[in-house]
This record gives sequence, C-alpha cells and structure tokens, in this order.
Amino acid sequence: MIKQYRKKPVVISAVKFTDNAEEIVKWAEGAILKTEYPTVLRIDTLEGNVMAHVGDWIIKGIADEFYPCAPDIFEQTYEEVENE
Repeated sequence: MIKQYRKKPVVISAVKFTDNAEEIVKWAEGAILKTEYPTVLRIDTLEGNVMAHVGDWIIKGIADEFYPCAPDIFEQTYEEVENE
C-alpha cells in the first residue's frame, strides 16, 4: 500500500556563494576546496565531489555534511529561521 509522508522540519546552516569563497572554505573545515576559478568551489559531498557555482547556496546538513543547492530550489525549500 502506498502512503504519503511529510518531510520532518529540519534546521540547517547555509550561506549563499557570492564573492565569499574564503569564508565558505574556512566554515566548511576541509569539506570544500577552492578551485583555480574564483566562481567555482569543489565540495566533497556524501555522493562524491560536486561543483558549486556563484549563486548557489552551500548547505551544512544535519550530519555535518556539505552540499550545494541551486538558488531556485533553495528558495522553494527553505525559509529563514528567526533566532530566539
């Protein structure tokens, strides 16, 4: 029998990749490497190496993993959490 499921709410950390490659590389503590191109980052994800481009969001997931997310998908999927 096929059932429907709702994704549990999860809070993640994320930063938009603009001209802040140094900040992102430092934040990711070795999971993200700069490339020879200032508009590209190489991310060691759970699925292997993935390239992130300027405009993408870099997400730190619940298992401390990093991965890129396209801006349109990010905007449809996430909303900012107000700090309490």
